[in-house]
Amino acid sequence: MTRDEEQLLIEELYLLDNSNQMLRYSYRECKKIGIKTAYTFEELDKFEALTSRFARTSDLIIQKIFRLIDIIELEKPGSIIDRINRAEKRGLICSAETFKDIRRLRNDIAHEYIPTAIEEIFKKVLKLTPDIIDSVEKIKKYCQ
Repeated sequence: MTRDEEQLLIEELYLLDNSNQMLRYSYRECKKIGIKTAYTFEELDKFEALTSRFARTSDLIIQKIFRLIDIIELEKPGSIIDRINRAEKRGLICSAETFKDIRRLRNDIAHEYIPTAIEEIFKKVLKLTPDIIDSVEKIKKYCQ
């Protein structure tokens, strides 16, 4: 690993840790709210924060951290699916399939505006957030 790669990894892990802390906070708040048929504006704001933090943290993991680990370990970064599969082999994530679901959900978050679809997104985000949180801890240990 070059000094530049090491410095970049330190910076990206710092950003990931901060993002993960905010994700954990939003997750706890939204778990208290739960899934309902109607939300107050305050509750919707909390879920919007959660979905945004979910998408941002998953992007940091897949687009930045996994890619950087590949570069450091002299792998061709390849496609998103390649990065996810290698992350599973390294023990950084619970399963490649779960992280493919996370990536699809991240894309849905970015493009969905129909209220009934948003409720489904909230359910999926609550279900998959613990997998992201867990992977951050595995990534930090792996990169030590």
